[in-house]
Amino acid sequence: MVTFWRGSDANRMDPHVKRVATVIVLGSIMSVLDTTIVNIALDTLSKDLHSSLSTIQWVVSAYLLALGAVIPLTGWAVRRFGAFAVYMQALVMFTLGSALCALSTSTSELIAFRAFQGVGGGMLVPTGMVLLVQAAGPVHLPKVMAAIGVPMVLAPVVGPTLGGFLLQSVSWHAIFMINIPVGVVTAVVATRLLPRQPPDGVGVRRLDWQGLVLSGAGTVGIIYGLSKSATAGSLTASSVVVPVVVGLALLVVFVVRALRAEHPLLDMKLYRIKAYGSASAVMFCLGAAMFGAMILLPLYFQVAQGQDAIRTGLLLIPQGVGAAVGMNRSAMATRRLGAGLTSLYGGLVMTAATVPFAFMGATTPYLDLAVPMVVRGVGIGLAIMPAFTAAFATLDDDQVTDASPQLNVIQRIGASFGTAVVAVVLQSKLTHAGVAGAVDGASRAAAAFDGTYWWVMAMSVVALVPAVIMWRVERKVRADGGPSAIPHEALIEVAA
Repeated sequence: MVTFWRGSDANRMDPHVKRVATVIVLGSIMSVLDTTIVNIALDTLSKDLHSSLSTIQWVVSAYLLALGAVIPLTGWAVRRFGAFAVYMQALVMFTLGSALCALSTSTSELIAFRAFQGVGGGMLVPTGMVLLVQAAGPVHLPKVMAAIGVPMVLAPVVGPTLGGFLLQSVSWHAIFMINIPVGVVTAVVATRLLPRQPPDGVGVRRLDWQGLVLSGAGTVGIIYGLSKSATAGSLTASSVVVPVVVGLALLVVFVVRALRAEHPLLDMKLYRIKAYGSASAVMFCLGAAMFGAMILLPLYFQVAQGQDAIRTGLLLIPQGVGAAVGMNRSAMATRRLGAGLTSLYGGLVMTAATVPFAFMGATTPYLDLAVPMVVRGVGIGLAIMPAFTAAFATLDDDQVTDASPQLNVIQRIGASFGTAVVAVVLQSKLTHAGVAGAVDGASRAAAAFDGTYWWVMAMSVVALVPAVIMWRVERKVRADGGPSAIPHEALIEVAA
C-alpha cells in the first residue's frame, strides 16, 4: 500500500484561514524578534544611559522574565475575555511598550517599559496560536503550524542583523520604534480579519491566583537562573542553582496542586495524552538544541573571523533560507509521513548537518559553512513545527486554550537551558584556550567553538529520543483508529 499526497481543492487552505495566519504571523514576528534584536545594542545603551553592562543587561532580562511570567495566564484570560480581546490587548500593550522604550531617558525607565512590553509580547504568541488552531481545524493544522514557526526560526538570524543596521544607521531608539508601524498595521488588520468568538468562561471560573503565582514565579526563577549562567561562567554557581531549584520546586507544587484543583490555571492532565506529552518533550529538547546552537555561529564569525554585526547577520542568511524551505515542506511531509516521523527526519538532518561545524578553523572557506547552514536550517524547519502539530492534533478547542501557553513555556525553558549550557561551555573553552592576547588567538578561538559544537551534537542526539517516542505513539494511535495529526481525508491510498 502506497500513500500519495493529493493536492486537491478540498485540501487547499481556506482564504479565511490564510488571513488569520497572516495576522498572527505579523504579531509573532514582533514578539519573537524582540528577544534578540536588543542584544546587539547593549554596549551602546550602556554608554548612552551611563550604566554598567551588568545593569543594562536587565533590559533583556526584564523582557524575558515578564514574558515567562505572563504566559501561564493566557489560557484563563482567553476563556474569560475571548481570544480576540486578549490578542488585541496584548498587541496594544506591546506596541505601546515599544513606544515608551524608544522614549526612555534613563536605564530604570527602559527596564520598566521593557517589562511592560514583555507582558504584551508574552501573550501574543500563545493567544495567536489559539486563534490559528481553532480557525484552521485538523485539515489545515500542519500548514498553519509551519506558518507560525517562521518567526521562531528566523528571529535569531534576522534580529541581530536588523538591530545592528538600525543601531549603526539611526540610533538605539529605532530598535524599538520599528515595532510601532508594524503594531499599528497588525492591529488595524486584526480588527478586520480575526474571528470574534465569545468568551466561554464568564462567571464560571475565577482566576487561580495561587496557581498564577506558583507557575509565574517558577518559570521566572528557572529562566532567570539559566540566564545568569553566562555571567557566572558555570551551571553550578549559586546564582544559577538557587533560582533554578526554587523555580523547579514551585513548578512541582503548581503541578501537584493543578492535578487536584477543580479549576486550575492550566490543565496538567493534558500530559496524560501520550501524543501531547511526547510532543511536549520534543519541544523542550529541540528548543535546547536549536537555540543553543544559534548563539554559536554569530559568535564564531565575530570572535574567530573578526566580522562586524551587520556582516555577521548577512553571513547567517543561508541558515534562515534553509529553515524557511524546511518550514515550507514540513506541512506536506507531515501529511504524508505523520508529524512524528517528519520531526524525527528533521532532527536527523539537523544532527548530521551539525558535524561540519565541529571541524571549523579560523580560515574555513565560507562555502564550506554555507552549505551545512542551509541543510541544518532545513532540518530545523522540518523538526520543530510537526511537534506543535502533533501536540494540537488530538485536542479539542477547549484543551487548545490550555495547551498553547504550556507549549510556549516548555519551548522557552528548553531554549534557555540550551543557551545556558552552550554559553558556559564556550566561555570555559575560550578561557582554557587562552585566546586573549595570543598570536594565534583566532585559531584557538575556532578550536573552542569546535569543542562546543560537540555539545550541540549531544543535545541534538538527545532530541531524537522523544521524537522516536512521538512517532511510535502517533503510529499506535492511528493503528487503533484514534485521532491523528494526518487528516485521513487529505490522503489517498493507492495499491502498489
